[in-house]
Amino acid sequence: MIEIKEAKSAKEMKQFVDLPFDVYKNSPYWVPPIKKDDLASFDAKNDIFKTVDAKFFLAYKNNELVGRVVAIINWKEVKELNKPKIRFGWLVFKDDIDILNALLTTVENIGKQNNLAYIEGPMGFSNMDKAGMLTEGFDKIATLIGLYNYEYYPKYIQQLGYQPEAEWLEYSIDIANLGTVKQMDKLCEMIRKRYEIDTYHFKTTNDLLPYVDEMFDLLNVTYAELQSFVPIEKFQVEHYKKKYLKFLHPDFISCVKDKEGKMIAFAITMPSFSKAFQKAKGTIFPFGWWHLMKAQKQNDHVEFYLIGIDPHYQSKGVNALIFKELYDRFTARGIKTLETNPLLEENLKVQQLWKNFDPTIHKRRKTFSKKLN
Repeated sequence: MIEIKEAKSAKEMKQFVDLPFDVYKNSPYWVPPIKKDDLASFDAKNDIFKTVDAKFFLAYKNNELVGRVVAIINWKEVKELNKPKIRFGWLVFKDDIDILNALLTTVENIGKQNNLAYIEGPMGFSNMDKAGMLTEGFDKIATLIGLYNYEYYPKYIQQLGYQPEAEWLEYSIDIANLGTVKQMDKLCEMIRKRYEIDTYHFKTTNDLLPYVDEMFDLLNVTYAELQSFVPIEKFQVEHYKKKYLKFLHPDFISCVKDKEGKMIAFAITMPSFSKAFQKAKGTIFPFGWWHLMKAQKQNDHVEFYLIGIDPHYQSKGVNALIFKELYDRFTARGIKTLETNPLLEENLKVQQLWKNFDPTIHKRRKTFSKKLN
């Protein structure tokens, strides 16, 4: 029999964070988070919980901890976007369909108690969190913000009556294939002059900081038309700044401004930290920081995280400026391969950005949903 218990105490939350280190201990593809960061994200004082309700659950079988899940209601999504949905996230469970059933039934019951129409996941508190259950690419190492799960996860969840909802693709690309942008030097110069736009040049991460809010504003505008997008609020921006800014380096970021200096496009990439996080084993100290620093300075693989382009400029070749600048920086650093993070399949505009670079789809992931009536 599976027993479900809500995690409330500091000890229980630590067990919640520690569980995947046990479940995935033999996997060469899972990338562990920094435990301290996860605990901070789950802290009730986190501003994300101004508009989000979350309950954390642990599953036990014969007194052994065997699973976890978070039940999430994003009230902005429910009330303002009229999506009567309860989310489930941070799902981890050992190879037993009964464990999954007990965890999801717990979340479903909370959804019913709040008169919500359906459940969907895995998802986070907002669109900036990890989402999507891996359905292809189980033999590929996860990215820093990519979820990893065993092959039995999607098999069992569909056996429980859940249906695929949203799908994301992840591409692998040789940097040499980005070299086609070098043929666009004249085109890029023409675009600069025609639209009176230019790229920013940041020397340090501190130079970049004043523009981060603009990036998030541009994200909200760029992806507003997607049915699955929930706008990112100002107080959420501060949380994600603290979580991810320490990994940013100006050499891996490209931004474009108009003649008034307003940001109209940006792209954020990072050297791959996946293997460094595996070596860090969930903690920065005493040696985790060394692995992360080394990964930033010596790396031949880069991950493409975010791109935002003002809708007014989306069909005017601005992306060529971004890719050309990044290609030059990547080759100077000896970067050989690029991996995109999950790209929503329905987002055809973003999918089109990669078609000329001979991309290979090497991972797929989906959210799964179920009606609650």
